[in-house]
Amino acid sequence: MSHVLVPLPRRAAALVPVLPLVAVPALLALPLPGDGAGPADVVSALVVGYCVVRLLRERRRPLTPVAAVVLGLPVAGLALAAMGAATPAAGLGGLGRYLQVFVLVPAAVLVLLRGRADFRVLAWSFVGLGLWQGAVGVHQYVTGTGASYRGETVRAVGTFGAQDVMGMATAVSLGLVCAAGIALGRGPVRQRAVAAGCALVLALPLALSFSRGAWIATALTCTVQLALAGLRRALKAVAVVAAAAVVLMGGFGVGTAMLEQRIGSIAAVTDAPDQSVVDRYALWAAAVGMWHERPLTGVGLKNFPEHRDAHAALALSSGSDIGGAGETYHRQPLLSPHSMYLLVLSEQGLVGLLSLAGSWLALLVCAVRALARVRRHGPGFDCALVACGLLLWQLTDFVYGDIGGPSTVLTGLALGLVAWWALARDEPADTADRAGAPGRVEEAVTR
Repeated sequence: MSHVLVPLPRRAAALVPVLPLVAVPALLALPLPGDGAGPADVVSALVVGYCVVRLLRERRRPLTPVAAVVLGLPVAGLALAAMGAATPAAGLGGLGRYLQVFVLVPAAVLVLLRGRADFRVLAWSFVGLGLWQGAVGVHQYVTGTGASYRGETVRAVGTFGAQDVMGMATAVSLGLVCAAGIALGRGPVRQRAVAAGCALVLALPLALSFSRGAWIATALTCTVQLALAGLRRALKAVAVVAAAAVVLMGGFGVGTAMLEQRIGSIAAVTDAPDQSVVDRYALWAAAVGMWHERPLTGVGLKNFPEHRDAHAALALSSGSDIGGAGETYHRQPLLSPHSMYLLVLSEQGLVGLLSLAGSWLALLVCAVRALARVRRHGPGFDCALVACGLLLWQLTDFVYGDIGGPSTVLTGLALGLVAWWALARDEPADTADRAGAPGRVEEAVTR
């Protein structure tokens, strides 16, 4: 008896190439197994391997020359810093992590995404992850089962746990930025309405994360997105946000004294800083001291902890308090300066910082140029807002945070979306989805 292969429905078949990428944020929704590489990191490595095999079979060039230069720019500085690591294992481990986040995963996203429809699917997966992690985080706050914060287990951390208190804040923030970009685009009205609703919902768990860096980065990014969308849409969005804030802060009592104190501390970082701010200043000063010692090449990958005490002020505490959300109380040592720019400067020197920041700057320039081409009437304006928003959020958040933890793989995916928008070849006019809705199978290869 002969077997007849039943073809997949057209829309389902169109999603197959992007599903490996969607699997990464989907796995981040699961509880983490513990230390070491999580399932999302493993799948991201498999996605990179799949891209390599696919390119070898198809015998085609993976990237344009411009894309290869922009994404490959950090490699030279990373290789040089890896040679200065304390041990070969530390050097290889640090090199692999940096390459995963800033080179390989973004390149894989650039290769696998075939058009704006795929871009939107991956962007919606960010929104879905943010909603799930946010729901878990709000439940933790309401039930008092979150991470420890000022003696109470109320900090929303989602499934990332107390070991990665920034994980949920990152997932929720990136989801909110994606939702805001889609809502401010020119897609179907229902799609934009759903995205706007998701953005408003995500504001609550973001507030309950108590992450000042994520608040600042998200507020700045959404403000820029509103400005790019036009005055009329900006005024409507501000009115809706203000109304939602009144309901949440007043009607549901979200504006607790703890949250108000955290917001107020943003303006008091120089007048009356708390211990976390004091520690951050001390770590920043230590990173600058390491750079002064070795300005060109830095102290080597993963070497910040070993050189910290020699450059840190006496005001630096022994570590941060970790507890709640399933963790027993303990002190976690401060092993990074909590600033990506200063971490790179201290460990990789000027060579590493210029190569890595040069790659980000090139992405920003290319993404903004592509946005300018579609801002008036061109298709893909929602993709432009999402891509530029993700990059702006990441560059702002890097002032207050660095890579580390399972949520780091989201940074690689976000940079991949930015790279696709900034560096992919233009889509033929006859295959562009003017309405901005997903599902065009013939929307292939490019933006």
